[in-house]
Amino acid sequence: MTTPSGEIFLVESAGEVASCFQAFHALRPHLTEAAFLSQVERQRAQGYRIVGWRRDGRVCSAAGFRLAEFLAWGKVLYIDDLTTLPGETGNGYAGALLDWLITHAQEQRCDAVHLDTGYARHIAHRLYLRKGFQLSSHHMALNLADLH
Repeated sequence: MTTPSGEIFLVESAGEVASCFQAFHALRPHLTEAAFLSQVERQRAQGYRIVGWRRDGRVCSAAGFRLAEFLAWGKVLYIDDLTTLPGETGNGYAGALLDWLITHAQEQRCDAVHLDTGYARHIAHRLYLRKGFQLSSHHMALNLADLH
């Protein structure tokens, strides 16, 4: 899909995964490039996909997602990650990627699109609400390393 200021593309090759690192690093700064590439390779074996927004050969924004089925929700496109490079926010890239993901979910006959978001990500929350997402639950986690 081409837009006036860039191109949305589905990541296929290892080189394309690597080209997304800087965008993902903005959201997941704890990951080195080597750890990112290794983690994405493992997740791709489990159905994880990446869609990116590229302008002038540079990935400015990206989203990691997967299709999954749940007893509670049916078939869902779950967005693991949605990120934009610092300095590139506000240009509509994340919104365009969300539109692509929603359309992809419809084409895959999904029942819903789901994501989790951090409490303090207010700008992202405004985008999600504008796109029709609803606050529907609290995500809870137990860090097993804390139990030792």
